[in-house]
Amino acid sequence: MRFQLNWTAAEQDEGKLLRDFLMEQHVSRRALTDIKFGGGWISVNGHEENVRFQLAQGDKVTVLFPREVPSEGILKEHFPLSVVFEDEYLLVVEKPAGMNTIPSREHPSGSLANGLLGYYEERGIEATVHVVTRLDRDTSGLVLIAKHRHVHHLCSEMQKRNEISRAYEALAEGVISSARGIIEEPIGRKETSIIEREVRADGQYACTAFKVLQTFPDFTRAALKLRTGRTHQIRVHLSHIGHPLLGDELYGGSLAKIDRQALHCHQLAFCHPITQKPLYFECPLPQDMQAVIDQAGGA
Repeated sequence: MRFQLNWTAAEQDEGKLLRDFLMEQHVSRRALTDIKFGGGWISVNGHEENVRFQLAQGDKVTVLFPREVPSEGILKEHFPLSVVFEDEYLLVVEKPAGMNTIPSREHPSGSLANGLLGYYEERGIEATVHVVTRLDRDTSGLVLIAKHRHVHHLCSEMQKRNEISRAYEALAEGVISSARGIIEEPIGRKETSIIEREVRADGQYACTAFKVLQTFPDFTRAALKLRTGRTHQIRVHLSHIGHPLLGDELYGGSLAKIDRQALHCHQLAFCHPITQKPLYFECPLPQDMQAVIDQAGGA
């Protein structure tokens, strides 16, 4: 089924241009152009209208968006996905460690995006991949996906306003002495690497809040919240304060207890971009991180 949205003009919309009304509903200029030239249409009370149409109170406005064509550069693959939530607009999926969010040159298959295209095909969902909250390959946990580019646009605007909350659990080297704190250090690309980031004066502003949950003789279990969304932010910030993630070899972590960075996105909270209903999701620690805690005598 084609993606469409519907609204009813209120009293304050009397005499308003359809273009202005739609932009107030966060339909971007780019989306309006795509609708006009890409095979979509806009109707008022069942009749197609252009964006200069003047609305009256009670008018029924419908936007039918252009068809979405799955990216030919991403292979469709069929494998099980751990779906936590789904409606006609969004998906929340639990990604395992070791799976890319999107394919790369080194790993063109087996990514969440590959599996999503297969999932959509099996269910007749007319969509391509729009990832809202991406996770590193070896970070596990909840990922938010939009089923349409307009919904992705709405979610991106929410991210800019810091309205999508992600909470993580991590296992970090050593004992973090402060019970809680904020790491506020700019992050930029390391000059000698195309992958690695570092704290540097000319980097982008980055802020991570942390709280210690448990301490063990040689590592700390911590809860973290991102207040910005820089690449490798938690990994870089914890390494910067002398407590790299267990298993995070890139940033100085030891592989003795776990063979991937011990980082898990366990909570996701936001208001639905269409219905405005508050949504909250959580998932437990994966087996490998829990095993490290259990072996250290934690509960």
